[in-house]
Amino acid sequence: MKRIKIAQIGTSETAHSVHIMKAMLNMPDVFEVLGFADVDFHSQPLDSVFSLVPKMSVEELLDLPLDAINIDCDEDLQTKYGLIAAKKGLHMSFDKPGSPSDSDFDELVDCVKGNKTVFHVSYMYRYNPAVMYAMEKIKNGDIGEVISIEGQMNCCHDELTRKRYSGYPGGVMYYLGCHMTDIIYRVMGEPLEVIPMNCKTGLDSIDSYDFGMAALKYGHGVSLAKVNATEVGGAPMRRSLIFVGTKGTLKISPIENPCGNGLDRTEICEIYADDPTPRIKTFTPYGRYTKMLENFAAMVRGEKENPYDYEYERGLHKLILKTCES
Repeated sequence: MKRIKIAQIGTSETAHSVHIMKAMLNMPDVFEVLGFADVDFHSQPLDSVFSLVPKMSVEELLDLPLDAINIDCDEDLQTKYGLIAAKKGLHMSFDKPGSPSDSDFDELVDCVKGNKTVFHVSYMYRYNPAVMYAMEKIKNGDIGEVISIEGQMNCCHDELTRKRYSGYPGGVMYYLGCHMTDIIYRVMGEPLEVIPMNCKTGLDSIDSYDFGMAALKYGHGVSLAKVNATEVGGAPMRRSLIFVGTKGTLKISPIENPCGNGLDRTEICEIYADDPTPRIKTFTPYGRYTKMLENFAAMVRGEKENPYDYEYERGLHKLILKTCES
């Protein structure tokens, strides 16, 4: 199997840059990592993993004989560098959620769509085994018509992190709530109405939207996406998904539970109208970043079609910005 020649733009402390780089280097049969460019703000020295890869300017990086690029920089820079790389015709793995600017993200989607290149947005829960199992159950009609989805992605961020996303629309709703919005949109589609309820806790005198919530109204119910960045024990124990259907309910709680060596455990509870006995299904521990990159590589090699097409990503991004209104 030919290795994919890849490089990374970004070393962001608020993205998955370190984890993605480590995962790529741990997949030498899949990727040949040619270099990285550092374009981000840093409050601490770069992780030692970056000493294993040549450091270059963005221009030098994009002059390499690349097949693909990973964009993992600070949130306000993602689309800027994504567009520069897209104009080179590269397949792209791109950190969520995209851009505070709707028009900039549209331009990026138009470019990759015109190139017919892979545009893989790194929403990590898309490859979570329990979430994938739930999606299959929903697709097969096993829980009937879905009435609502409740998604929570809470955490307890330090003061510096909460200050840093004060510049994002909706603050933590943009930064993390987008994961829950993605899952709701995937199942439910475009809502009839979006009711954002983002607010500032004011804790530690920090002026940022560090409590995010949005209600998405559909024909038969309301789905909720919530993230509280000041919740003690929020991660992993207060990260959950509940899918409520006319024939059954699926609950994933927590969405992930770290079990060492960079692996996570996950399980799902199923209850059905014709059998109210709860069933627990536990999945083999997995590496979230390895799963993402395995799928991206398969797309680049043409072995798999991206189930999240260009217009899905465009529509999702517009919805995320609606949930981030204050």
